[in-house]
Amino acid sequence: MDNTRVLAVVGGQQITETDVDMLIASMGQAGQNYRSPQGRAAVLEELINQKLMLLDAVRNLYEREPEFKEQLARVKNELLVNYAVNKAVSSVRVTDEEAKKFFDEHPEQFAGEETVSASHILVDSEDKALELLAKIRAGEITFEDAAAENSSCPSGRNGGSLGEFGHGQMVPEFDEACFTMEVGAISEPVQTQFGYHIIRLDGKKAAEPMHFGDVREGITRQLTMEKQRAAYQSKLNQLKILYPVDRT
Repeated sequence: MDNTRVLAVVGGQQITETDVDMLIASMGQAGQNYRSPQGRAAVLEELINQKLMLLDAVRNLYEREPEFKEQLARVKNELLVNYAVNKAVSSVRVTDEEAKKFFDEHPEQFAGEETVSASHILVDSEDKALELLAKIRAGEITFEDAAAENSSCPSGRNGGSLGEFGHGQMVPEFDEACFTMEVGAISEPVQTQFGYHIIRLDGKKAAEPMHFGDVREGITRQLTMEKQRAAYQSKLNQLKILYPVDRT
């Protein structure tokens, strides 16, 4: 695509593919909705509208009006503040060596966590849960069929499987039962706020320490933010010496 291609001319002012691209980019994630031909056409229409309003504002000399000058001054000050903040933290860098040092000195943060995989059958009464549990243990019905036919949880469609999860991702009673069971075991009914669960533990994985390569970017982001906060505070401390602050 030729980004310099002119898409419209409004009062002698050109609108190009680049203008459309820039407006879409300024929308962030929402801009993804405008990358289709129909979306780009809508963006072009908005740019045309903006040009029309700008031309009208210039013709009517709105920029000379006191109210506009006040708004312009406020916007200018906001831009200057943002620019000054960016300048204050622009030199902040975090090296791989610093990130690795943080990784090595905080092993507890990267120890990983134990996970389990489990299936369950959720019913509304303990009697129903005990009845199903007895049939499963007697071999009258499989756990999966019992879940599909009786569980009020959407997981019943998958034989009750909840997949893999870590500590704290389920309600406390359910969580405690899963992490104290042996693989393959089927629990007695466990009551939670949702009802009564029959739980089968399908698997258990021990905590595995994370590798530096997998967490390097996250550590770098964290340390960069910390360094930027420190640089910003340092700049403010220096400015308070130059410009005393009197609170009233």
